[in-house]
Amino acid sequence: MSLTTGLLLCLAVCVRTALGHGGNSSFANPILPGFHPDPSCIFVPEWDDTFFCASSSFNAFPGIPIHASKDLQNWKLTGHVLNRREQLPRLAETNRSTSGIWAPTLRFNNNTFWLVTTLVDDDRPQADFSRWDNIIFKGKDPYNQASWSNAIHFSFTGYDTEPFWDVDGKAYITGAHAWQVGPYIQQAEANLDTGELGEWQIIWNGTGGMAPEGPHIYHKDGWYYILAAEGGTGLDHMVTMARSKNLTGPYVSNPSNPVLTNANTTNLFQTVGHADLFQDKSGSWWGVALSTRSGPNYINYPMGRETVMTAVSWPKGEWPTFSPINGESNGWAMPHAAKDIRGIGPFITEGDDVAFTANTTLPAHFTHWRYPHPSSFTISPPEKPNTLRLTPSFLNLTALNGNYAGPQHGPDGQTFVGRRQQDTLFTFSVDLSFAPIALDEEAGVTAFLTQNHHLDLGIVLLPASASTATFPGTNATAEGADAPAALIPQVRFRGASYVPVPAPVIAPLPRAWRAGPLTLEIKAANGTHYSFSVGPAGRRSEMRTVLVASNDAVSWGFTGTILGVYATTNGGKGSAPGYFSKWRYTPQGQFRN
Repeated sequence: MSLTTGLLLCLAVCVRTALGHGGNSSFANPILPGFHPDPSCIFVPEWDDTFFCASSSFNAFPGIPIHASKDLQNWKLTGHVLNRREQLPRLAETNRSTSGIWAPTLRFNNNTFWLVTTLVDDDRPQADFSRWDNIIFKGKDPYNQASWSNAIHFSFTGYDTEPFWDVDGKAYITGAHAWQVGPYIQQAEANLDTGELGEWQIIWNGTGGMAPEGPHIYHKDGWYYILAAEGGTGLDHMVTMARSKNLTGPYVSNPSNPVLTNANTTNLFQTVGHADLFQDKSGSWWGVALSTRSGPNYINYPMGRETVMTAVSWPKGEWPTFSPINGESNGWAMPHAAKDIRGIGPFITEGDDVAFTANTTLPAHFTHWRYPHPSSFTISPPEKPNTLRLTPSFLNLTALNGNYAGPQHGPDGQTFVGRRQQDTLFTFSVDLSFAPIALDEEAGVTAFLTQNHHLDLGIVLLPASASTATFPGTNATAEGADAPAALIPQVRFRGASYVPVPAPVIAPLPRAWRAGPLTLEIKAANGTHYSFSVGPAGRRSEMRTVLVASNDAVSWGFTGTILGVYATTNGGKGSAPGYFSKWRYTPQGQFRN
């Protein structure tokens, strides 16, 4: 699409939308900031007029977060669909950073919540169709994680699967495929309780855009509508539609396709696509989609693909019209503000102040990368109350080789836990008590996107000769030199990415700081860079910035940055734990235009 065409499309949509909406409310995007891609949302009157949204989690665990709201403004984490290892053991085996849970669809039917999704293993060749493990979860209570079933598997050569119930009560599954035998959208009659399927039928091939994905079917006014995404998940991402009088087709494309996109605009919100539609209690239509706050330069977007919302006009018998995606938007009158929502997690805009007191658990919004080893995470151990003890893993954050290396190299996974970056500007800090005794033992903080993309600031035991710099603000002569072969605690910054990252910085920890706890901090003071700082705990004036690094290193792919802590032996034989306390995440501002 040319720039001129894109601008004319935007103008036409704005005019049509203005005629249909009247600007009864205003709201801010994203509604689910941070790593919340591929949204699927529903309104469930039977559950106290509540909206529920699911999003993709890829290799993060717990997986498939569910957020709930009664007013479309205050969203609270109610829990996760994938919350127990036995539900889907294979998540422990997926390789590559783009693997894991793709594009869940959440629906409610017959007093049951249904979640249909795909577990992808990108380490397998594209021709190996076993790389797509399509699965069904079902649950009776979205506020009770234990109610979600183990995975029910079904056979489909593709991904982004969803359930649909026709007017006669029959259930179907629809999915997409875009590789050697595609692109297409297929559908089959299904027994959702068992995963048994009828014959797959191609019902639409899209409009010709790359990689049709995320199909959703809606039945309205005697028409069956297919909503899909095309153009890939980058800057050309767009939402398209087709409709038919019959569920099986033929489907005719909307003459106004794409119905939603920010391609070829200068908007901060880009890559708009992978949408879903739902109604509120008054019958007004809303849409959700994913988007990255990257602008057209598409370089700095560490929060990755987030969930945005738009008002939709859908007159009887006609095609729907979507409002453009902006940081500040107008739409239908919303339900009255309400925060009386159950659930084990926080509201999406909240920060963290976690004390790790005895008899508590990790907060519900904390996340690991694949399944953690539970014994590696101990809250308030007897030897250091009010801390989180991390037992180091053999694997570091890169997993030694850039991807998970399998059980033979790390049966206990990676000792890492964090929370999503959900604000453009923030400060994340923890206190660390750490007494390494073996070479390469390390504990620290990280801005972690995937195993291929992360920026770390840690304390690591290395020979004095490994130093590449003096510690900021110290006098090396006054400090005195350690013997070159002596193992000493050093501050180390290092990163991994597909784009250039700063060279590692290794500096001796000042002698005066070696006996007590340290404060480690990651701060975003602008939209493009992080600062990494360290200092003695409780003495804020002595904090020193080790390095300022661009966040382009963690602006890539399908996920979003997780800010967290880790402990590793870096493949060695160490065992020294790291004790983390005073976990703070302070939101300090959102960029929306």
